[in-house]
Amino acid sequence: MACPRNPVEPVDKRAAADLVAEDFWAGLRSWTDARIALGRAGVSQRTRDVLAFQLDHARARDAVHQVLDRKVAFGETEYLEVESRAPDRAVFLRRPDLGRLLTPESEAMLAARAGSGFDVAFTVSAGLSSTAVEKNFTPFWQEFAPLLEGLGLRAAPPCFVEQGRVALGDRVALAFGARMAVVLIGERPGLSSPDSMGIYMTYGPKSDTTDEARNCISNIRPAGLGYAEAARTLCALMREAFRRKVSGVDLKVDDALALAPGPEAGKLAG
Repeated sequence: MACPRNPVEPVDKRAAADLVAEDFWAGLRSWTDARIALGRAGVSQRTRDVLAFQLDHARARDAVHQVLDRKVAFGETEYLEVESRAPDRAVFLRRPDLGRLLTPESEAMLAARAGSGFDVAFTVSAGLSSTAVEKNFTPFWQEFAPLLEGLGLRAAPPCFVEQGRVALGDRVALAFGARMAVVLIGERPGLSSPDSMGIYMTYGPKSDTTDEARNCISNIRPAGLGYAEAARTLCALMREAFRRKVSGVDLKVDDALALAPGPEAGKLAG
């Protein structure tokens, strides 16, 4: 005699929660944007997680390829526009070396404005995320500009380059005759952070400066490092770089901040 079969409840009558297997550590998701503890539906990912991945991937691609809206990015901030030797986005992505060099015309234009020289030259680049610069440059600059005045440094006019790598800031500083290069750039977008801006500071830049000579402040965005903290960190690094005449691995962020006079960032000039 055959054994009676157990009745099986139709799938469409089950509660959605009964179809999903949650990971025991799912509570940690509230602390990070990383894709952890996604759970599963049967042997597959849940549809909502697959769709969220596809959306984030599309946002990351858009951040790389969209043309930066200068009005949105800079607002009322005046700047000089320069060009790298990468003529368009496609070449910029294939040839990083061309994104590190100014065109002869841009180099001559900056040299004509050098005058008696500057202490610091700022370069803003869309880098690999136009979204990052559009969202973060102006609010960061509003926090940073008053602190820069307190440092008493002669700053060259900010420059913007659409297709520029970090090392292009060295060329800008050299053309201006500046002793320091500071580059604000859109960082390579992650799937949970397409809007991350980074800052690279180099004391005594040269045409062959390598990355260990730079200090980096990364992940500047509303969901990352705040604008006020990033501004205070940059000012502390700049002050110590000029005092010690070094940057990069010879200048630690923690040391510079320890010597900064606390949360009153306006006193950073000392």
